[in-house]
Amino acid sequence: MSYQYPPPNQPPYGAPTGPPHGYQQPPYPQQQYGAPQGAPPQGQYGAPQGAPPQGQYPPQQGYGHPPPQQGAYYGAPSPQPQAGYHAPPQPQGGYHAPSPQPPYGAPPNQAPYGQPPQGYGAPPNQPPPAVPAMAHRTAHPPMGQPQGGMAPYMGAPSVPSLGYVPGQTAPGDFRPQADALRKAMKGFGTDEKALIQTLAPLDPLQMAAVRATYSSHIGRDLYKDVKSECGGYLRDGLLAVIDGPLMHDTACAREAIEGIGTKEWLMNDVLLGRSNADLNAIKTAYERTYRRPLTKDVEGDLSFKTASLFAAALRAQRHDESIPPNPHAMENEARTLHEATSARMVNNVTEVCAIFARSSDNEIRAIDQAFHARYHASLEKHIEKEFAGHMEDALLHMYRTAKDPAMRDAILLEDCMSGMGTKDERLVVRVVRVHWNRNHKEQVKRAYHRKFGKHLIERVRGETSGDYQRLMVALLE
Repeated sequence: MSYQYPPPNQPPYGAPTGPPHGYQQPPYPQQQYGAPQGAPPQGQYGAPQGAPPQGQYPPQQGYGHPPPQQGAYYGAPSPQPQAGYHAPPQPQGGYHAPSPQPPYGAPPNQAPYGQPPQGYGAPPNQPPPAVPAMAHRTAHPPMGQPQGGMAPYMGAPSVPSLGYVPGQTAPGDFRPQADALRKAMKGFGTDEKALIQTLAPLDPLQMAAVRATYSSHIGRDLYKDVKSECGGYLRDGLLAVIDGPLMHDTACAREAIEGIGTKEWLMNDVLLGRSNADLNAIKTAYERTYRRPLTKDVEGDLSFKTASLFAAALRAQRHDESIPPNPHAMENEARTLHEATSARMVNNVTEVCAIFARSSDNEIRAIDQAFHARYHASLEKHIEKEFAGHMEDALLHMYRTAKDPAMRDAILLEDCMSGMGTKDERLVVRVVRVHWNRNHKEQVKRAYHRKFGKHLIERVRGETSGDYQRLMVALLE
């Protein structure tokens, strides 16, 4: 007869008992969370007795974008989907990219993963989002001005993505996983395969629960144990998974700035194209961890031009996705972008940065349509023509996040593997970030196959080896 764990006489397993790695202050209050889609039946590995039936758990959310509009607690039912988070179901059989550029004012026929509901510059065949009554009486904000006071236009505040609320964990008994992890590292040698097999399938809140349970049940720090038992890129990948989305982004932001030189690619990946809620969560975690404001560190590490873009983005004052773009305002924004670049000897970088930093993804798509209709060129090609270096990469990252985040990530992953040698550090960071959302991950794999004619997993398998290879493949499966 197998051993049955006694019922705990303490708070439910998964409740954090100490601060997460890097924090020097008491942890945030714990929040409740429902059971995942496809959770194992009662009595199976990792599932609590009396677990809620399948289907009562909010679906996997898009990593790096706000979830559906909710009440005070994450997981509350939502009458209105938050744009940029819940993509409409995708047909099976391959990646479905946006159609060629439609006529002016007409939305694309097929939405890539993560695009919002019907509106100017958004995919059709869905009802338009509800607009707050005051928004109808509020003009589009003047170009180039901060949006901090534009509450009626801004719409309802976005909610943090899955894994961006500190202290939030999945429910259930995760002692079996904690035991398996300890067994893999206890005694002589380390069972790297067991570590990968246990950690790779976890979603952000399950990972947080396993880490907390390891601390309370085993009495040890999982992060420190893995760090001491593993090495190389395997260790980097496992530690990134253990940290979870918020703390890994926080650590990456610090790493991008720290030391000689700036890791511009890492700064772009972590800080650009993010929702207001996720950016605010990263800023708060950064200051709690490193006792210094992220905005000051970023400003002191970049040139004037790119510093202005990141300063505007870090204000976290993007227009809300639930507000449909104003066609007249989008035409003005497109005209302003052209006048700030092609119509000048020297680009007005401040004006361009302000537009990109304040615009929602829905608005960026609408501006692109208006720009194409007026100037017969895509905004992407215009950026490539008018800018260079880090500024070009940063603006393209924001543009591609709005247009098709799955294709954006497919291109970023290929960038890690193309050319002479593999950029392993980038590959680890980007694979871990993609793996947090299974729906988005599948979209990325289809986008990669469509763009490059290869299967992403096989491409990664050919660029890596050993336990490092096993981890990268397991995270992408």
